[in-house]
Amino acid sequence: MEEVALKEYCREVEPDGETKSYAWSTAIGLQAMGGLQISKFLIDTAIQNIAGGISIKVACKTIEDYYGEDAGGAVDRKAEEADRLAAGTFALLTEGAFSFSVNTYIAIHRKLFEGMEGSAGSLRDFNIKRKEWVLDEESVLYAGEAELQEMLACLFMEEKDFSYKGLSMEEIIRHLAEFIS
Repeated sequence: MEEVALKEYCREVEPDGETKSYAWSTAIGLQAMGGLQISKFLIDTAIQNIAGGISIKVACKTIEDYYGEDAGGAVDRKAEEADRLAAGTFALLTEGAFSFSVNTYIAIHRKLFEGMEGSAGSLRDFNIKRKEWVLDEESVLYAGEAELQEMLACLFMEEKDFSYKGLSMEEIIRHLAEFIS
């Protein structure tokens, strides 16, 4: 029997300052796009992390602890939401592991919204409807709660099979927007 040489698994290390700076900028920019403004505390924490003074894990824990203490009730809830989401997004962007799957989608939702939203990381267990004025007060049709997992799995499979080859940036954006919606 021929011996197979196995490569050692290496522990993932923190990215360099430039990569962390880009990830922080992206995470903060996403909050700005959503109309949320991050705090000076988050900026100071990000700067310490980029400079190598604190690790990613410590930076995210620092943000979590800051808002966990509630600062005597003097916390701006919008800034808290922006900071927590920015820190969570930053952590996700600096991870080397990713799987394009329904389970990853749900795990990302949990990681970003845990502590802010009671249903973080779970699919709804009830049916919904919403009357729309543009539809003469008729409801938009939403998938039933019993079929959400299966429907998402199907959508993710279709997206995995989709080829972006030869598409313009506008076509790519249009396709991604359709997938996300």
